[in-house]
Amino acid sequence: MVKPGSPAPLRGAAGKAGYALSCVAAALVLAISGFSYFVVKDVGDIGGSHAIVSGPSIGAQNILLMGLESRTDWNGNILPDNVLKALHACDRQEIEDGCGGNATNTLILIHIPAGGKKAVGFSIPRDDWVQFADTLGAQQIGKIDQAYGVSLSAREAQVQQQDPGTSQDQLAFDGNEAGRAAAVATVEALTGVHIDHFAEINLDGFYELASVLGGVEVCLNHAVPLDVNSGFYAAKAGYQHLTPKMALAFVRQRDGLPNGDLDRTHRQQAFLDSVLEQLRTAGVLDDLTKVQALLSVAKQYVITDSGWNLLDFVAQMRNITSGDISFRTLPIVNYSVIGGQDVNIINPAQIKQIVQETFNPPPASPSPKPATSGASTADAAQTTVDVYNGGNTPGLAGLVSAALVKQGYQAGQIANASSPLTTTEVLYGTGSQASAARIASLFGVTSTASTSVAAGHVQVILGADATLAEANGTATPSSSAVPIPTTGAQGGVVNAKNGIPCVD
Repeated sequence: MVKPGSPAPLRGAAGKAGYALSCVAAALVLAISGFSYFVVKDVGDIGGSHAIVSGPSIGAQNILLMGLESRTDWNGNILPDNVLKALHACDRQEIEDGCGGNATNTLILIHIPAGGKKAVGFSIPRDDWVQFADTLGAQQIGKIDQAYGVSLSAREAQVQQQDPGTSQDQLAFDGNEAGRAAAVATVEALTGVHIDHFAEINLDGFYELASVLGGVEVCLNHAVPLDVNSGFYAAKAGYQHLTPKMALAFVRQRDGLPNGDLDRTHRQQAFLDSVLEQLRTAGVLDDLTKVQALLSVAKQYVITDSGWNLLDFVAQMRNITSGDISFRTLPIVNYSVIGGQDVNIINPAQIKQIVQETFNPPPASPSPKPATSGASTADAAQTTVDVYNGGNTPGLAGLVSAALVKQGYQAGQIANASSPLTTTEVLYGTGSQASAARIASLFGVTSTASTSVAAGHVQVILGADATLAEANGTATPSSSAVPIPTTGAQGGVVNAKNGIPCVD
């Protein structure tokens, strides 16, 4: 099924792209469970893109969810007035004058292991400064969310030059196909993993899908004053139901949040958790009318690679619920300004290591190597270090992890500690005593064996006394230490009811 059109980046779309995939998966479960033929046929109509060569639909696979913040539909038509009003960004005249763009403001890379259990997803901050891959046009470096729009614009210009009479629908389709290919290739280059499938949705689709579900439940750590740019506000903290309009505003807001766009990324992750929980527990899968409505919206607004057999895929997805998929965010090193743009400076080597080790963890050793008295380079290479921030310096866990990776250790979890600590603690699992002792010495503490730490792992819980200088092995504070938030978007641990975490 061909869906021509001109999509653009969608801030809330990340949530929606993932949400769309979840809706499709939910509907497919019904089909496999014996619903009528028309459901199976409707599922088969979802797709439409030949931008990539599809991988397997059964077994381990990597899926990229893309959210496009576009003020137009897939055919290049300006969105309905009610959706534009909900966006709080650009009216019809402003869009005709050039307001808006085509950027993947949301990118979530999900790994589905063979058997469909314990999936994990990484959000990629939209402001990460990267080298593009397979991108058309002169610009070959920039924010990762720009790769899509750069190729889209270049391809549309090519088509118009070759055939000035090309229809708007075809022009939009060709442009979006180039954008999809560039976005996928750029994420592959950044993470070092091959992407088998993708699903994307634009702002219009996000709004329509949220409407079918009647909104979503979210949890806020604090009441939120009105943000005029997104239109979001909340009079109270805690769990609460959002209308479709407010759900869209919820996943789009970044102004006024403590950590800006990184907190917005955490909201998108929480939104996905909420949708999965609702699909699992709210009777949606037992309501054929709602299933038909979800499929109708999915066919119209969700784009996937045409070689993805969704029926086969969902056959192994039956066990994926909000409790069986976890979300993290790829770390950043610091903030900077390039060409007048606020950007995230990243460590591509560290990102590749984190993603590849998470998606393809090495098999557990049947007989752990006995610990030695001194930590060697080999010991470090075989030790995974999980860093938790229990101190007062925002972002220190990510910076400490990066410093230890430079010393040869393997990057593990980066998160907030469940409770604050005064002094740094270093715990280790079987086979990691030597590495733990070396790491502990950096912080002037003694390491301790713990049965709660996995074999081959060292767990560093930073206290209020911890500094980056200690992890770097220097005696004075590092002048390059930039506070990067570890909450939420940087992989922070949050409390969650029914799998729905509380966020800022």
